[in-house]
Amino acid sequence: QTLVWNKKTGKPVYNAIVWQDRRTSDYCESLSTDELCQTISDKTGLLLDPYFSATKVRWILDNVEGARAQADAGELAFGTVDTYLLWHLTGGQEHRTDATNASRTMLFNIHTQQWDQELLDLFGIPESMLPQVMDSADEFGSTSEDIFGAPIRVCGIAGDQQAALVGHACFEQGMAKSTYGTGCFLMLNTGEKALTSENRLLTTVAYRLNGKPTYAIEGSIFMAGATMQWIVEGLKLLSHAGESESLVKDVPLDHGVFLVPSFTGLGAPYWDPNARGAILGLTRDSGISTIVAAALQSVGYQTKDLQKAMERDGLRPSVLRVDGGMVKNNWVLTFLSNILGATVERPTVTETTSLGVAYLAGLQTGIYESTEQLAKMWTCDRRFEPTMSADERNDLYAKWQHCVAQVRLSSNDCQQQ
Repeated sequence: QTLVWNKKTGKPVYNAIVWQDRRTSDYCESLSTDELCQTISDKTGLLLDPYFSATKVRWILDNVEGARAQADAGELAFGTVDTYLLWHLTGGQEHRTDATNASRTMLFNIHTQQWDQELLDLFGIPESMLPQVMDSADEFGSTSEDIFGAPIRVCGIAGDQQAALVGHACFEQGMAKSTYGTGCFLMLNTGEKALTSENRLLTTVAYRLNGKPTYAIEGSIFMAGATMQWIVEGLKLLSHAGESESLVKDVPLDHGVFLVPSFTGLGAPYWDPNARGAILGLTRDSGISTIVAAALQSVGYQTKDLQKAMERDGLRPSVLRVDGGMVKNNWVLTFLSNILGATVERPTVTETTSLGVAYLAGLQTGIYESTEQLAKMWTCDRRFEPTMSADERNDLYAKWQHCVAQVRLSSNDCQQQ
């Protein structure tokens, strides 16, 4: 999320803009030259897309009355949610973030580990708005005494997905995790090298410890748990998502219905902001259980898209550690293992984002001695192994790809009319 607030009052000048918000799609399109896209990719590891903070900050400065003048006068601060919370927890004393959150703004050079002046100039964002970038385990400051009755050191900050990677103890090159929350985020540790994807995946900072960054390749899916939220709240097919597992247990995997949940466009590896959602293959035999199964399977198919992109980059993960609300569903993980043709491991502790930040704070305060110690603490609750034949897997995935192609074609045709 992107927040801009007044440094004196601490009050936002506008509502937080969430990562799924696509209001700057047209602006991104207007900037989208091959040269500029390459420059952004080379510096930040990201693609030019509304998903990231830079264009959202510009939108606020251009559309909120007086914001541009206040920013130019040094009166406004920008930050992702971590920065905003730290600011308020420390009584406005600390305006800081860590390298992982900075790397998602489209303003941070992941190679120099500095804010990039060329990008700041491009988006018209004064450097005075930006937080100081720290290690992921660091001394970020102390909370105001009046909040908890005594000051408490803040010693760990990390982006959502990077924190989950740490929580999964994916400290070795080649280890991968996938988080199934609102969206789905597959991240693979690439070690000391910031590898460039040739298949529209993101290069990002996995974590930074003792001034040394570790990098990762990431694929982002916009709709995972949010698809089930739509099933429950939008279509009202279920009273709650937890009903889905028992409902679909007898539905055959090749039931012929596909739900492409591109409600806010498609993320990696397509990055198509114009794509819109669709349900394809409906017949008179299709019912609630079929549509719910297609919604759950869409998460697996989209993860397969990311796996295929990583394969083309020479980075195929053979074991995937998973977390997030959806991983409680054994049917989902069974299908995920089958469609990936890979081992899927669910940890004992599935709240790995919180766990990862706790690990980082523990490293900074000396509770934990090393990442090697943390790796030994990871435990598996259940391991899912593929049983589907390669022919069946390939057939299902080919049908999914055909549906995605149809959705993209029809959506972009509608945009042009």
